[in-house]
Amino acid sequence: MLGASLRLQGVEILRRVDELKAAAVKGGTVGIPFLYPWANRLAGLRYRVLGKSVALDPNSPLLHFDGNGLPMHGVPWAHLSWDVVGAQEDSVTAELDWSSPAQLSVFPFRHLLTMKASLRADGLTIETGLLAGDDGPVPVSFGFHPYVGVPDLARAQWQLELPAMRKLVLDQRGIPTGGRQIFGGFSGPLGDHDFDDGFELLDEPATFTLSGGGYRIAVELLEGFPNAQVYAPNDKALIALEPMTAPANALISGKGLRFVEPGGQFRAVFRILVATQD
Repeated sequence: MLGASLRLQGVEILRRVDELKAAAVKGGTVGIPFLYPWANRLAGLRYRVLGKSVALDPNSPLLHFDGNGLPMHGVPWAHLSWDVVGAQEDSVTAELDWSSPAQLSVFPFRHLLTMKASLRADGLTIETGLLAGDDGPVPVSFGFHPYVGVPDLARAQWQLELPAMRKLVLDQRGIPTGGRQIFGGFSGPLGDHDFDDGFELLDEPATFTLSGGGYRIAVELLEGFPNAQVYAPNDKALIALEPMTAPANALISGKGLRFVEPGGQFRAVFRILVATQD
């Protein structure tokens, strides 16, 4: 359930999709990866939630780490085994049963995930559901990392529009400190701006837009995503507008962490709209 291509009139909108094989081996993110069971970084190898203590193995093939040795994006997409339970011309639905010993060693909460990807003429909608098992609540801290870019236009000329939000104060490792700043939004050329920032939405739904060269790409956080990350390194022609169900490090800090009660369900939906402009 990796988004490996999204094209408009034959033109690719996603980025890093030419790195699929290498990323699968290294645990890297490409296209539209699912970040599970946490999005972005944890501040260390240990966390404790709902009375359960977890010590992550730094040598585990089920984990990926950033340059500081911090656990990054949970279990890489290439190690998440989904079962397709429904497929039509314009949609696919798959399930992931989180119950194996290897999975539970990373995230010790039994549950069932369902993901449905639906394609329309104007874009792609991804709906994720979580059904908690009967043996206890399940924390919710996942996200997505869609890489997009404007075709045939220099990065500096891409037009970026971000809504007003609360910007999370991060330490040098990219971990939220607990502080927040007013962010009045952004509207203008990307230029040489270098983003790697976490945000807390003021309203749902929220829309993040990239445009230029006759294209408009909008990432709409429709339901269940109160947080977002914007990643746009100034040395790469890509941007990630990332829906998040909790801020980074929520499994350790507890901040913004939500729980699904036994037998309960959680739903999160976002959409990527793609269109041409005059």
